[in-house]
Amino acid sequence: MRYRDIFRDMQPRRPATPPHAALYVRLPADEARKLDRAAHAVGAPKKDLVAGLVARYVDPDSDRGLADLRRLGAEAPGAQPRRLVIEADEPQLVVGHHAFRPADRPDVLTPAQAAELLQVDEDAVLELAEAGRLPGRRIGAEWRFARAALVAWLSEPPAGD
Repeated sequence: MRYRDIFRDMQPRRPATPPHAALYVRLPADEARKLDRAAHAVGAPKKDLVAGLVARYVDPDSDRGLADLRRLGAEAPGAQPRRLVIEADEPQLVVGHHAFRPADRPDVLTPAQAAELLQVDEDAVLELAEAGRLPGRRIGAEWRFARAALVAWLSEPPAGD
């Protein structure tokens, strides 16, 4: 029994504290230094100073309190434009979301598109097509190339090998 009493007395006794929430903010450098000086001068943790200021001066439950906070926020050193959050009743409206969908690739290509696919100059494409070495069709005065035929042509071994 004696050892249990000693062990119980050794347990740290912490006063019950109210729950806390983490708050991470970036302050302008001058205001951060001012908060450091104040905390040092009064010998209090910065979190206690901030909590006291919030308890004393922040009143989000009254119109006057909200007006004061808006004015204070607009006049604060280094104040940034307020971030706007939009909540839409319509599910089609999405703000701040992006989905990538590549453009459709055409099956029939112009000489410029064929050159881009083959990563060569357009003149080289036309020269090979005129010589009959690149699969394509002349339609009137224009050349057209099938994407699949160009890809297949690339996979063939070069003539004469």
